Amino acid sequence: MAFIDIVRSRRSVRTFDGKPLAENELNELLSFCRSIENPYGVPLEWLIFDAEKTGLSSPVIVGEKAYITAKVPRAAHAEEALGYAFERMVLHAAEQGIGTTWIAGTMDRKAFEKAAGLQEGEMMPVVSPLGRPAAKMSLREIMMRKGISADSRFPFEKLFFDGSADRPMAKEAAGDLAGILEAVRWAPSACNYQPWRLVIADGAVHFYLKRNKGFGEGRLFDTQKIDIGIAMCHFALAMEEAGRPVSLSLDDPGIAAPEGGILIASYRFD
Repeated sequence: MAFIDIVRSRRSVRTFDGKPLAENELNELLSFCRSIENPYGVPLEWLIFDAEKTGLSSPVIVGEKAYITAKVPRAAHAEEALGYAFERMVLHAAEQGIGTTWIAGTMDRKAFEKAAGLQEGEMMPVVSPLGRPAAKMSLREIMMRKGISADSRFPFEKLFFDGSADRPMAKEAAGDLAGILEAVRWAPSACNYQPWRLVIADGAVHFYLKRNKGFGEGRLFDTQKIDIGIAMCHFALAMEEAGRPVSLSLDDPGIAAPEGGILIASYRFD
Protein backbone atom coordinates (compact mmCIF):
# COMPACT_ATOMS: atom_id res chain seq x y z
CA MET A 1 0.00 0.00 0.00
CA ALA A 2 1.07 3.57 -0.62
CA PHE A 3 1.88 5.47 2.54
CA ILE A 4 -1.08 7.83 2.22
CA ASP A 5 -3.39 4.81 1.86
CA ILE A 6 -2.03 3.32 5.09
CA VAL A 7 -2.56 6.66 6.82
CA ARG A 8 -6.11 7.08 5.55
CA SER A 9 -7.20 3.48 6.19
CA ARG A 10 -5.74 3.21 9.69
CA ARG A 11 -8.05 4.17 12.56
CA SER A 12 -7.87 4.07 16.34
CA VAL A 13 -9.27 0.75 17.60
CA ARG A 14 -10.96 0.53 20.99
CA THR A 15 -13.02 -2.62 20.46
CA PHE A 16 -11.03 -5.85 19.92
CA ASP A 17 -12.11 -9.41 19.11
CA GLY A 18 -10.92 -10.80 22.47
CA LYS A 19 -8.33 -13.14 20.92
CA PRO A 20 -4.64 -12.80 21.80
CA LEU A 21 -2.12 -12.15 19.07
CA ALA A 22 0.27 -14.99 18.31
CA GLU A 23 3.59 -14.90 20.14
CA ASN A 24 5.50 -14.56 16.88
CA GLU A 25 3.40 -11.50 15.95
CA LEU A 26 4.22 -9.80 19.23
CA ASN A 27 7.89 -10.71 18.90
CA GLU A 28 8.01 -9.32 15.37
CA LEU A 29 6.39 -6.08 16.48
CA LEU A 30 8.78 -5.71 19.42
CA SER A 31 11.76 -6.39 17.16
CA PHE A 32 10.54 -3.78 14.69
CA CYS A 33 10.09 -1.23 17.48
CA ARG A 34 13.64 -1.73 18.67
CA SER A 35 14.87 -0.95 15.15
CA ILE A 36 13.06 2.41 14.95
CA GLU A 37 15.31 5.45 14.82
CA ASN A 38 13.89 8.81 15.86
CA PRO A 39 15.34 12.07 14.48
CA TYR A 40 16.59 13.22 17.89
CA GLY A 41 18.43 10.02 18.79
CA VAL A 42 16.59 9.79 22.13
CA PRO A 43 16.70 6.17 23.40
CA LEU A 44 13.40 4.34 23.93
CA GLU A 45 12.80 1.12 25.84
CA TRP A 46 9.86 -0.84 24.40
CA LEU A 47 7.66 -3.13 26.50
CA ILE A 48 4.70 -5.40 25.74
CA PHE A 49 2.40 -6.54 28.56
CA ASP A 50 -0.01 -9.45 28.75
CA ALA A 51 -3.16 -7.65 29.89
CA GLU A 52 -4.60 -10.59 31.84
CA LYS A 53 -1.37 -11.56 33.61
CA THR A 54 -0.62 -7.99 34.65
CA GLY A 55 -4.21 -6.93 35.29
CA LEU A 56 -3.77 -3.85 33.11
CA SER A 57 -6.78 -2.30 31.41
CA SER A 58 -8.42 0.90 30.25
CA PRO A 59 -12.06 1.86 30.79
CA VAL A 60 -12.41 2.84 27.12
CA ILE A 61 -11.00 -0.42 25.67
CA VAL A 62 -12.88 -3.70 25.17
CA GLY A 63 -11.47 -7.13 24.33
CA GLU A 64 -7.75 -6.33 24.44
CA LYS A 65 -5.22 -8.98 25.46
CA ALA A 66 -1.97 -7.00 25.31
CA TYR A 67 -0.56 -3.50 25.64
CA ILE A 68 2.58 -1.88 24.25
CA THR A 69 4.45 1.12 25.60
CA ALA A 70 7.84 2.81 25.55
CA LYS A 71 9.86 4.47 28.30
CA VAL A 72 12.01 7.53 27.54
CA PRO A 73 14.41 9.58 29.65
CA ARG A 74 13.26 13.01 30.74
CA ALA A 75 15.48 14.76 28.23
CA ALA A 76 15.26 17.53 25.67
CA HIS A 77 12.93 16.59 22.80
CA ALA A 78 11.86 13.36 24.51
CA GLU A 79 8.18 13.95 23.72
CA GLU A 80 8.81 14.63 20.03
CA ALA A 81 11.04 11.54 19.81
CA LEU A 82 8.42 9.39 21.55
CA GLY A 83 5.65 10.69 19.30
CA TYR A 84 7.70 9.97 16.18
CA ALA A 85 8.69 6.44 17.22
CA PHE A 86 5.33 5.42 18.66
CA GLU A 87 3.53 6.52 15.50
CA ARG A 88 6.05 4.54 13.44
CA MET A 89 5.04 1.50 15.50
CA VAL A 90 1.33 2.27 15.05
CA LEU A 91 1.69 2.47 11.26
CA HIS A 92 3.68 -0.75 11.10
CA ALA A 93 1.07 -2.50 13.23
CA ALA A 94 -1.65 -1.26 10.87
CA GLU A 95 0.20 -2.81 7.92
CA GLN A 96 0.14 -6.14 9.82
CA GLY A 97 -3.59 -5.87 10.52
CA ILE A 98 -3.00 -5.13 14.21
CA GLY A 99 -5.26 -2.56 15.86
CA THR A 100 -3.91 0.16 18.16
CA THR A 101 -4.97 3.41 19.77
CA TRP A 102 -3.06 6.09 21.62
CA ILE A 103 -3.90 6.24 25.35
CA ALA A 104 -2.43 8.93 27.58
CA GLY A 105 -5.14 9.65 30.14
CA THR A 106 -7.83 6.96 30.25
CA MET A 107 -5.80 4.41 32.18
CA ASP A 108 -4.56 3.62 35.67
CA ARG A 109 -1.21 5.33 35.13
CA LYS A 110 0.31 4.14 38.40
CA ALA A 111 -0.47 0.52 37.52
CA PHE A 112 1.09 0.81 34.07
CA GLU A 113 4.16 2.60 35.40
CA LYS A 114 4.61 -0.06 38.07
CA ALA A 115 4.37 -2.83 35.47
CA ALA A 116 6.93 -0.98 33.34
CA GLY A 117 9.33 -0.52 36.26
CA LEU A 118 9.44 3.20 35.63
CA GLN A 119 12.47 4.80 37.28
CA GLU A 120 13.23 8.34 38.40
CA GLY A 121 14.28 10.37 35.39
CA GLU A 122 12.08 8.34 33.02
CA MET A 123 8.60 8.90 31.66
CA MET A 124 6.08 6.71 29.92
CA PRO A 125 3.57 9.12 28.35
CA VAL A 126 1.43 6.71 26.33
CA VAL A 127 0.36 3.11 25.93
CA SER A 128 -1.64 1.28 23.28
CA PRO A 129 -3.70 -1.91 23.32
CA LEU A 130 -2.82 -4.51 20.70
CA GLY A 131 -5.12 -6.95 18.94
CA ARG A 132 -7.39 -7.60 16.00
CA PRO A 133 -10.27 -5.15 15.60
CA ALA A 134 -13.70 -6.58 16.44
CA ALA A 135 -16.23 -6.93 13.63
CA LYS A 136 -18.25 -4.07 15.13
CA MET A 137 -17.32 -1.07 17.25
CA SER A 138 -18.82 -0.78 20.72
CA LEU A 139 -21.38 1.99 21.25
CA ARG A 140 -18.85 3.70 23.52
CA GLU A 141 -16.26 3.71 20.74
CA ILE A 142 -18.76 5.07 18.22
CA MET A 143 -19.67 7.89 20.58
CA MET A 144 -16.03 8.69 21.37
CA ARG A 145 -15.16 8.93 17.68
CA LYS A 146 -18.16 11.13 17.06
CA GLY A 147 -17.25 13.37 20.01
CA ILE A 148 -13.83 14.26 18.57
CA SER A 149 -14.84 14.17 14.87
CA ALA A 150 -12.27 11.40 14.40
CA ASP A 151 -12.96 11.04 10.68
CA SER A 152 -12.33 14.68 9.80
CA ARG A 153 -9.36 17.07 9.78
CA PHE A 154 -8.75 20.82 9.48
CA PRO A 155 -8.68 22.18 5.92
CA PHE A 156 -5.31 22.20 4.17
CA GLU A 157 -4.90 25.98 4.27
CA LYS A 158 -5.33 26.13 8.06
CA LEU A 159 -2.32 23.88 8.65
CA PHE A 160 0.15 24.81 5.91
CA PHE A 161 1.70 28.12 4.87
CA ASP A 162 3.62 29.18 1.78
CA GLY A 163 6.85 31.02 2.50
CA SER A 164 5.58 32.90 5.55
CA ALA A 165 2.99 32.55 8.28
CA ASP A 166 0.66 35.11 6.72
CA ARG A 167 0.20 33.14 3.48
CA PRO A 168 -2.08 30.10 3.88
CA MET A 169 -1.21 27.44 1.31
CA ALA A 170 -3.87 26.04 -0.99
CA LYS A 171 -3.38 22.38 -1.85
CA GLU A 172 -3.17 23.29 -5.54
CA ALA A 173 -0.17 25.51 -4.78
CA ALA A 174 1.78 22.81 -2.92
CA GLY A 175 3.03 21.14 -6.09
CA ASP A 176 4.85 17.85 -5.53
CA LEU A 177 4.54 18.32 -1.75
CA ALA A 178 0.74 18.19 -1.85
CA GLY A 179 0.42 14.46 -1.24
CA ILE A 180 3.13 14.53 1.42
CA LEU A 181 1.45 17.36 3.30
CA GLU A 182 -1.87 15.55 2.98
CA ALA A 183 -0.27 12.62 4.85
CA VAL A 184 0.67 15.08 7.60
CA ARG A 185 -2.85 16.54 7.65
CA TRP A 186 -4.28 13.10 8.42
CA ALA A 187 -1.90 12.37 11.30
CA PRO A 188 -3.66 11.53 14.59
CA SER A 189 -3.46 13.82 17.61
CA ALA A 190 -4.82 14.08 21.14
CA CYS A 191 -8.51 15.07 21.01
CA ASN A 192 -7.97 15.51 17.24
CA TYR A 193 -6.69 19.03 17.94
CA GLN A 194 -4.05 18.91 15.15
CA PRO A 195 -1.73 21.39 16.89
CA TRP A 196 0.87 21.54 14.10
CA ARG A 197 1.35 24.45 11.71
CA LEU A 198 3.89 24.05 8.92
CA VAL A 199 5.59 26.85 7.00
CA ILE A 200 7.22 25.71 3.76
CA ALA A 201 10.07 28.07 2.84
CA ASP A 202 13.49 27.95 1.19
CA GLY A 203 13.80 24.17 0.86
CA ALA A 204 12.55 23.40 4.34
CA VAL A 205 9.39 22.62 6.25
CA HIS A 206 9.25 24.37 9.62
CA PHE A 207 7.09 22.70 12.28
CA TYR A 208 5.35 24.99 14.77
CA LEU A 209 3.25 24.05 17.77
CA LYS A 210 -0.07 25.89 18.02
CA ARG A 211 -0.92 25.01 21.61
CA ASN A 212 -4.46 24.38 22.79
CA LYS A 213 -5.71 25.60 26.16
CA GLY A 214 -5.17 23.07 28.94
CA PHE A 215 -1.99 21.57 27.49
CA GLY A 216 1.60 22.38 28.34
CA GLU A 217 3.42 23.42 31.48
CA GLY A 218 2.68 21.87 34.87
CA ARG A 219 1.96 18.41 33.46
CA LEU A 220 3.89 15.15 33.60
CA PHE A 221 4.68 15.45 29.90
CA ASP A 222 3.80 17.65 26.93
CA THR A 223 1.09 15.84 24.98
CA GLN A 224 1.11 18.31 22.12
CA LYS A 225 4.85 17.97 21.57
CA ILE A 226 4.12 14.26 21.18
CA ASP A 227 1.57 15.25 18.52
CA ILE A 228 4.24 17.27 16.70
CA GLY A 229 6.45 14.17 16.72
CA ILE A 230 3.61 12.24 15.08
CA ALA A 231 3.29 14.87 12.36
CA MET A 232 7.07 14.82 11.81
CA CYS A 233 6.93 11.04 11.43
CA HIS A 234 4.27 11.30 8.73
CA PHE A 235 6.25 13.92 6.85
CA ALA A 236 9.55 12.02 7.02
CA LEU A 237 8.01 8.70 5.96
CA ALA A 238 6.08 10.28 3.09
CA MET A 239 9.25 12.00 1.90
CA GLU A 240 11.14 8.72 2.19
CA GLU A 241 8.55 7.00 0.03
CA ALA A 242 8.96 9.80 -2.53
CA GLY A 243 12.74 9.25 -2.56
CA ARG A 244 13.44 12.66 -1.03
CA PRO A 245 15.80 12.52 1.97
CA VAL A 246 15.34 15.03 4.78
CA SER A 247 17.60 16.32 7.54
CA LEU A 248 16.57 17.71 10.91
CA SER A 249 17.44 21.26 11.90
CA LEU A 250 16.81 23.01 15.21
CA ASP A 251 18.04 26.40 13.99
CA ASP A 252 15.72 29.39 13.98
CA PRO A 253 14.72 29.93 10.33
CA GLY A 254 14.34 33.66 10.91
CA ILE A 255 10.76 33.86 9.67
CA ALA A 256 7.63 35.04 11.44
CA ALA A 257 5.86 32.23 13.28
CA PRO A 258 2.16 31.50 12.81
CA GLU A 259 0.15 33.40 15.42
CA GLY A 260 0.81 31.79 18.80
CA GLY A 261 3.12 29.23 17.18
CA ILE A 262 6.22 27.81 18.89
CA LEU A 263 9.04 26.58 16.64
CA ILE A 264 9.79 22.91 17.30
CA ALA A 265 12.04 21.81 14.42
CA SER A 266 12.58 21.98 10.68
CA TYR A 267 13.09 19.32 8.03
CA ARG A 268 15.34 20.40 5.18
CA PHE A 269 15.14 18.72 1.80
CA ASP A 270 16.43 19.01 -1.76
